[in-house]
Amino acid sequence: MNKKPVTNIDVSYNVAMITLGNLPDDINLISEIFAVLSDEGINIDMVSKPAPFKGTVSMSFTLPTDDMVKAITLLNDYKKKAGNFLVEVDAYNSKISVYGEEMKNTPGVATRVFKALAREKIEIKLITTSTVDISCLVLERSIDDAVNSIKKEFSLE
Repeated sequence: MNKKPVTNIDVSYNVAMITLGNLPDDINLISEIFAVLSDEGINIDMVSKPAPFKGTVSMSFTLPTDDMVKAITLLNDYKKKAGNFLVEVDAYNSKISVYGEEMKNTPGVATRVFKALAREKIEIKLITTSTVDISCLVLERSIDDAVNSIKKEFSLE
């Protein structure tokens, strides 16, 4: 039996992305930043941190839009203690997640997801993956097209 690599799609609405730039590449500092947010009840979802460059790193993460102002305030207060890093905010997003147990055994699933979104000219702002899911942050106004494109690509209904 040929199993489908993608079996479910999930959408999260009202998602904000915060990008921190010019951070020292220090895991203690990064863990403190997340502690500052979680101690105030802010739930972080997608996290992306590229390799450091010359001792600094940028990092992006998502959170509910309702927590955005609170998070910015906390981060700006934390900057006074921890050093000056950049805080950029990007609101009006949604997250589309595709899931399938067979994804881990099927090469090219990410390619198909990205091509499906590219055909609709949907900008992907952030990507996170595991062995069984791929999540993409897109503009809220593009989410219906994103869902329809993925459904068509993987014959889901």
